[in-house]
Order: sequence, then C-alpha cells, then structure tokens
Amino acid sequence: MLQTAHTNDYELVRRTIEFVSENWLDHPSLDEIAGNVGASPDSVQRSFSRWAGLTPKSFMQAITVDRARQLLQDSATVLDTAYEVGLSGAGRLHDLFVTHEGMPPGVYRAKGAGLTITWGCHASPFGTAIVLTTLHGLAGLAFADEGGEMAAFEDMARRWPNAEYVRDDKATAAMAKRIFDRNEWRPDQPLRIVMIGTDFEVRVWETLLRIPLGSATTYSDVADTIGKPTAARAVGTAVGKNPISFVVPCHRVLGKSGGLCGYHWGLTRKKAILGWEAGAVGNA
Repeated sequence: MLQTAHTNDYELVRRTIEFVSENWLDHPSLDEIAGNVGASPDSVQRSFSRWAGLTPKSFMQAITVDRARQLLQDSATVLDTAYEVGLSGAGRLHDLFVTHEGMPPGVYRAKGAGLTITWGCHASPFGTAIVLTTLHGLAGLAFADEGGEMAAFEDMARRWPNAEYVRDDKATAAMAKRIFDRNEWRPDQPLRIVMIGTDFEVRVWETLLRIPLGSATTYSDVADTIGKPTAARAVGTAVGKNPISFVVPCHRVLGKSGGLCGYHWGLTRKKAILGWEAGAVGNA
C-alpha cells in the first residue's frame, strides 16, 4: 500500500514548491518558506524530508535553473550512450525497468474501439494518480489535484473515445504500487506499458524512455535521435500528448535554454517530479 503520509504531505509540499520556484533567486530561509506556506518550520522540514528524502534547502537546489541547465548540458551524451550500450547502464528505461509494446495501428485509428480500459484513482507522491490499464499493461497515467479526478480521467478518455471504460480501483491498485513504490522497481519483473499513438508519437515516447533518472534532454535532441532533426516542434507536440506521465518521462524534456517549458499536468508538478528524482538519485 502506498504510504498515506506521502499523500498528506503533497499539499504542503505543493505550496512550498510554488513559493520556492518563484523566489529561489532570493534563497529564502526555512523560516521564510514556512511563513509563506502557512506552516511551522518543523512541519515543512519533516514533510519535505519524508516526501522526497531530502531537506527543503536541498530540494530548492535541485530545481533551480542552474541545476536544470547542468542536466541539460550532460543529457545528449547520456542519451547517446544509452543507445550505444543497449540501455544496459544504470539509467536503463527510467530505472522502472519498463518493457513496452505499441498497440496495432488500427486501434489508434479506431480511437480505441474494441479496447477495454480499466481505470482507478490512487494516492501518489504527486497528488492523485489516475491509472489506466488494459490486458496488455499500463496504457495511461495522469495526475489530479483534489476534486479534479474526474476531469483528469475525462481528459484521458478523450484520447480513445470509442474504448470501453470500467472503473475498478482495486484492480488498478497493484499497478499504482508498482509505479510509485521504488522497492517494486525490479529488473526481473519489468513494468509492461502499452503505447497507443501514431508511429511518430510512439518513436518519440520510446526515446523518452531512454533518458536516465536524474538527467534531461531537449526537444531538438529528441528530434536528432529519431532522425528528424527539423521536427523539434512536432516532437514537442508528441511529448505534450504523452499519455503515460512519469513512467514515460516527458518531464525530463526541457527547452533549449534549459527552461522547464510546459507540462500537461502543470509546471509545479513537473518541478516536483524533477526534484523527487534528484533526491532519489542522491540517495541511491
């Protein structure tokens, strides 16, 4: 079962991230952060440490623009290396040990007709996770703040409007645990995902899987990697349509200058995921 404490922490962490993101240049102290998020310094310190495994100060350092630019500077070499070694390095497939397959093109063209998708809502370190599965594996993962769960599900369902949807939180609970519990990230039990999109989109999403934990890349680098160097804008569109957030790490794609750019589930959540991953790498 996912830790309830992490779920309760998220709202406080979210407010803290928003404040730090807007004021990181001023290097606010713990007292200043706490005063602006309406909590005691001890509460902020404990919640952050429990949620991410590092202090608010360390987290602030992890999400600064300098950190993002440094990751960006190293990413192309890391991405190329991952290809060269056949993804056998430490960053293989997002460290979730993902195995994937693309659904037949006809399923995409038919907008999911004949496909049964089971879905459920679950606690995660980044708010409520909406998990969508098929008999073949994980097909969708979205995030929502409290009260926005149905809107997030409907947003996902619009991608395959002709599919049959069945809500069953119990049936999708094991998948949620497999995704967010790092103790479940084992090479002998790879997480199976199903990519439903155009051939171009699937190629982009496959490339995202090769960005190691704690690293980043750019839209241009992804375009170069798939052999379409002039298609950076189209790559950006495909990245934005990624239906399997976090697992297919579209949050690791940054602008050419190192800026975070957009994120379908909100820039605050993108910063939260990058900071969480930075903590995971630091504590590995």
